[in-house]
Amino acid sequence: MALVPMRLMLDHAAENGYGIPAFNVNNMEQIQAIMQAAHETDSPVILQASRGARKYAGENFLRHLILAAVETYPHIPIAMHQDHGNEPATCYSAIKNGFTSVMMDGSLEADAKSPASYEYNVEVTKEVVKVAHALGVSVEGELGCLGSLETGMGEAEDGHGFEGKLSQDQLLTDPDQAVDFVLATQVDALAVAIGTSHGAYKFTRKPTGEILAISRIEEIHNRLPNTHLVMHGSSSVPEDLIAVINQYGGTIPETYGVPVEEIQKGIKRGVRKVNIDTDNRLAITAAVREALAANTKEFDPRHFLKPSIKYMQKVCADRYQEFWTAGNASKIKQESCEIYAAKYSKGELDATAAKSPATV
Repeated sequence: MALVPMRLMLDHAAENGYGIPAFNVNNMEQIQAIMQAAHETDSPVILQASRGARKYAGENFLRHLILAAVETYPHIPIAMHQDHGNEPATCYSAIKNGFTSVMMDGSLEADAKSPASYEYNVEVTKEVVKVAHALGVSVEGELGCLGSLETGMGEAEDGHGFEGKLSQDQLLTDPDQAVDFVLATQVDALAVAIGTSHGAYKFTRKPTGEILAISRIEEIHNRLPNTHLVMHGSSSVPEDLIAVINQYGGTIPETYGVPVEEIQKGIKRGVRKVNIDTDNRLAITAAVREALAANTKEFDPRHFLKPSIKYMQKVCADRYQEFWTAGNASKIKQESCEIYAAKYSKGELDATAAKSPATV
C-alpha cells in the first residue's frame, strides 16, 4: 500500500478515542526507530518533516527513505506530513514531492517570524485547502501563536517561531474564532495554542493550569466536535535522558516538558495528533554521548548510531502506548489520496460546528 492521507488516521482515532504521535524525521535512523516501534506496538504512523528537515536531508532522499518504510512495513498505515508550512508554495512543493498531508501555518507570515492577521491566516489556509483537497491531501491549520504562557516568548525550531513577546490573547486560541476559522477554511485538523512551545525549555516548573491551558482544548472541542485538534510542542522532556546527556558532558539545565498525563487529558478532550520532536532528539543525543564515552577509540559511526535507534525506539513505543495508539494500525482500512479526493468533492468530509442550544 502507498502512503495514506492523514485524515484517514485521525478519523479512526476520533472514532476510537486515541491520539497519534507525529514524529519529526530528518534521517534514516529516526525513521527506522519510529517504524520499529510502530511495528512492535501495531500503531499507525505520522512521519512529519519541517522545511529545515527537507533542506537538510534533500527532497529525494527524504521521500525515498519514507517510501522505504512503506515498502518494509506495508501493514502499517503511514502518512507523510509537512510540518509548519510557512506559505502556500511550501505546501504545494510538499504535495508535489509525495506528502499526503500538509500544514499551512498562517498564524505567522511567510517569514515564519511575524504574527499574522486573522484575515491573512484564513486566506492562505483556505487557498491551500482548495488545492490539497482536490488531490485528496489532508490539511492542518493553526490558530493562535505557539509560545509560552509563562514568559510570553516563543521558541523557534528549524527557523520557525515568532520573535519577541506576545499577549496572552495571542498565545491562546479563541474558541469562537476557531469555529469561524474551521468553517471558513475547511481544514481537517486544527493546531491550537494552549501554552506549549517548541524545544526542551518549555516551562521552569511543572506546568499547571496557569501556564498550560488544557481546559481551552475542551472548550474548542465542544464547539467543533468533528474537527481533529492538534497539540504542538508536546515533548515531555524526560529527566532520565537529560541526566544521561549531562553525565557524559552535556550542559542542559533543569527544565520541564508537557507531562504525559496532561497530553492524555488533551486526547480525552479531542486531541488526535500530538507533535513530538525534542524527546527523540534527547534520546539520540543521550545514546550518542554514552556510546562515544564508552569507547573513545571507536570511529565507526554505526557504533553510536545503532544505540541511538534503540533509545529513540523506546521513546516512540512509550508514546504509542501512552496515547492509546497501540493496537490500532491493523484496524485501519488503508485508502489512497485518490479515494479521499472523491470524498472531498462530494462534501462527505466537510467541517461542521456544534449547534448552539438556541438553534437546536
